[in-house]
Amino acid sequence: MATIIDVAARAGVSVATVSRTLNGKATVDPELAARVRAAVAELGYHPNGLARSLRKRRTAVLALIISDVANPFFTSVARGVEDVALIAGYSVVLCNSDENLDKERRYLDMAVEERVAGVVLSPSGESTNVGALLGRGTPVVAVDRPLSGVDQVLVNTRLAAAEATEHLIRSGYQHIGCVTGPAGIRTADDRLAGYRAGLAAAGRREDPRLVRRTEYRAEGGEWATAEVLRAGEVDGLLVANSVQAIGVLEALRAAGSRLGTDVGVVAFDDAPWATLIDPPLTVVAQPAYELGALAAELLLDRIGGATSEPAVRTLEARLIERGSSRRT
Repeated sequence: MATIIDVAARAGVSVATVSRTLNGKATVDPELAARVRAAVAELGYHPNGLARSLRKRRTAVLALIISDVANPFFTSVARGVEDVALIAGYSVVLCNSDENLDKERRYLDMAVEERVAGVVLSPSGESTNVGALLGRGTPVVAVDRPLSGVDQVLVNTRLAAAEATEHLIRSGYQHIGCVTGPAGIRTADDRLAGYRAGLAAAGRREDPRLVRRTEYRAEGGEWATAEVLRAGEVDGLLVANSVQAIGVLEALRAAGSRLGTDVGVVAFDDAPWATLIDPPLTVVAQPAYELGALAAELLLDRIGGATSEPAVRTLEARLIERGSSRRT
């Protein structure tokens, strides 16, 4: 069955352009819109959804539970979910768990009580439990972070972290550290593992003094960087997300360290401000919008009656080299 990502690839446009076309937005260039409609016809694409949902006496509402609505990465994921849901006639309720299992649990309970048609979830940790939803026959799709027993849409961030670390090494940085998220959060664990794999591939030894785990917040990034700067010689940093990167940059500024020249930095996620600083920030760009769009597609398939075994779809990230990882 074709997905919105397949349509975008066939038409040679972005997933967002497909969504805007199918939602009747007048801002789409007519030529691009024609290509989208042609691809839709060629692939036989159509979203599953509303009628079957109503026959099951569920509301035409999806719940989207993410860990941090202030993080631009999750904002893009949410837009991808919403755009695909709108095409199929669904509304989306956005819930922010704040990486808090108790808060997440309350939202999951709400989803059960309100009989939502389905849930897209970025799990807060290994203890996330969606048994009550599955027991009622409500489909769940995990996005960004794995969750056993349900469909999952992930990014290969371990490989991306290894490639980013190797990039810093090739750029001439000798003492590379890592600022990542809390233990038990899969993305944080994977990015640390990728950092270590990148060092090993280059024949480098990890210096534990240059590694810090902290919350996915700017304050955490600032604290972790200050700790690393005090602990030992460091001239390169891999940072696990763009929110932490704000704190990392603040700590480097406070220490008088010049970005790129003194400390090379690569951070996950291409935040809107990444090109506005001097020098611009080298990033690992994740396909956040596509992640959300594909998660919504899988969820609509389940609502429409798909009975296959849970699927794992893995997308790739890409390194965008800018001035923050170049010595000048």
